[in-house]
Amino acid sequence: MEILVINAGSSSLKYQLIDTDNESVIAKGVVERIGIEGANLKHKPAGKKDVRIEQDMKDHTDAIKLVIEALLDKEHGVIDSMDRISAVGHRVVHGGEKFSESVIIDEDVMKAIEANIDLAPLHNPANIMGIQACTSIMPNTPQVAVFDTAFHQSMPPKAYLYGIPYEFYKENKVRRYGFHGTSHRYVSAKAAEIMGKDIKDLKIITCHLGNGGSVAAVDGGKSMDPSMGLTPLEGVLMGTRCGDIDPAIIEFIMDKRGMSISEAMNVLNKESGVLGVSGISSDMRDIESAMLNGDDRATFTYSLYSYRVRKYIGAYAAVMGGVDCIVFTAGIGENNPIMCSETVDNLEYMGIKVKKPVDTEKKEIVQLSADDSKVAVYVIATDEELMIAKDTKALVEGKK
Repeated sequence: MEILVINAGSSSLKYQLIDTDNESVIAKGVVERIGIEGANLKHKPAGKKDVRIEQDMKDHTDAIKLVIEALLDKEHGVIDSMDRISAVGHRVVHGGEKFSESVIIDEDVMKAIEANIDLAPLHNPANIMGIQACTSIMPNTPQVAVFDTAFHQSMPPKAYLYGIPYEFYKENKVRRYGFHGTSHRYVSAKAAEIMGKDIKDLKIITCHLGNGGSVAAVDGGKSMDPSMGLTPLEGVLMGTRCGDIDPAIIEFIMDKRGMSISEAMNVLNKESGVLGVSGISSDMRDIESAMLNGDDRATFTYSLYSYRVRKYIGAYAAVMGGVDCIVFTAGIGENNPIMCSETVDNLEYMGIKVKKPVDTEKKEIVQLSADDSKVAVYVIATDEELMIAKDTKALVEGKK
């Protein structure tokens, strides 16, 4: 079965066409600057030359049309008919409390996604546009929503409730939701597969470290506690997000710097984290380059980032009463095994021994732990798109 996976942003749209029978990517690409001058499509068909197409696109429907045209094109296309696309799987950021697993999209599901716009105002509207665009072009093709928050709906109330008046939760749904769930689910299952053990018997800490980052405690295959909260702002230090801070800081900086609430929140979301501390960049590669040139703030930022991740690893080992495996993934996790190794290097009291020297070769799976380590430590390349495709296939086949 060939599944089209869509990840729609406000002005961009990533896609992959995946053959779920052999889990291969037939084609992938990204549409950028939707509704903005200079809109373009970067299309990468398997076994053929990459293509860049510049074309005005007023909305996501235009973008989806261009993607379909690229997939069908005689020169750089990979399918001969739209009938080859059996279903469309959509990444949807926020499912709130309603969805604990992926679902086939219908009118009620769309209403629920819309109802959660308040919880993800930057993401859910874009996801909705992607779904509506596919509906207009492929009205008879089944579509599935795969939620970032769904995997974390297994966490207990003691993990998701805040220490605020209970009515805020009952009436306004103020609670911790967690994000990157599809990635945490994929790499925890992959780790169990590598270890040759049933995931139900494992305590795993998964570290999704990219421009946005989160850590999760996965006990028996279920998320018990993710680091992100009501929004993706809580948790570890990130590219431009502050992560955990004293909430009183918001009022303090508003008063001292004459900021409005929206200005203060913009700073915490877009001007903080690695960028704010280093004063250089939100990209860890730039931080490492500056470190090599002797920049003290870059060196401190690197250390602070690793320290914050280590704190969560320790906390989640305590939450689960131990840990059998730690996994690093996503942009920073997959491309910086040395940082990942350094993050767990002083956790020998937990039974962790790291392998020296660190294997820095770019691979899908890198073992960071020594062979006699009581806790396995891996770098595992995440594949959220494959997870979305597999969920989509399972739901569509189950409906037949």
